[in-house]
Amino acid sequence: MAEPSAPVIELTEVCREFPAQPPVRALDRVTLRVDRGDYLAIAGPSGSGKSTLLNVLGLLDRPSSGSYRLDGAETTALRDGARTRLRGNRIGFVFQSFHLLSHRSVVENVMLAEIYRGQRRGGRRERALAALERVGLGHRVGFRPDLLSGGERQRAAIARALMGEPSLLLCDEPTGNLDSRNTEAVLDLFDELRGQGLTIVVITHEQEVGARAERRVRITDGALVEED
Repeated sequence: MAEPSAPVIELTEVCREFPAQPPVRALDRVTLRVDRGDYLAIAGPSGSGKSTLLNVLGLLDRPSSGSYRLDGAETTALRDGARTRLRGNRIGFVFQSFHLLSHRSVVENVMLAEIYRGQRRGGRRERALAALERVGLGHRVGFRPDLLSGGERQRAAIARALMGEPSLLLCDEPTGNLDSRNTEAVLDLFDELRGQGLTIVVITHEQEVGARAERRVRITDGALVEED
């Protein structure tokens, strides 16, 4: 169970080093707190450590040292199975490439989130339909992804990420494949979700995307700096 008063994300002096001669330090003593309902953008140039930070936050990689608490639970010493369960229950992922199956309908794509996590089958379609309504795609449930606009495909991917009511929506360049009109629509949706109390972290190199967030941090050479 999540600790209600705990931050969703609490990184303390996190380092990530990769073996080389000399070792490559991709994250350098990163400390970051993200409270429930925060909307944070993380920006930085190529090679700055954004991808490494995303992998650590998403429990896809482990820090070399330091502490990462997710919803109050220390994650760094967890075994792989426990990390997988925690990731599946607490984190919804949104990627630049929507990762929708072309031969499945929109509602079936959203339902797959629970199939992969091994969650109960009863009511799965109803939960998927509710998630699609939440992102404004209730009129597209039977369509295949190739019949949707880019913005609609990303909203379908967001609906899939919302299945299971995650604590954190972790987004990696979520508007990278979208034109300006669809980018605006997705950012409006993030505003709505944040207004509903969802915690959102967006990793982006786009100034427009970062400007919409409540908080902004910049990563350079593996170190984080909070921006005004």
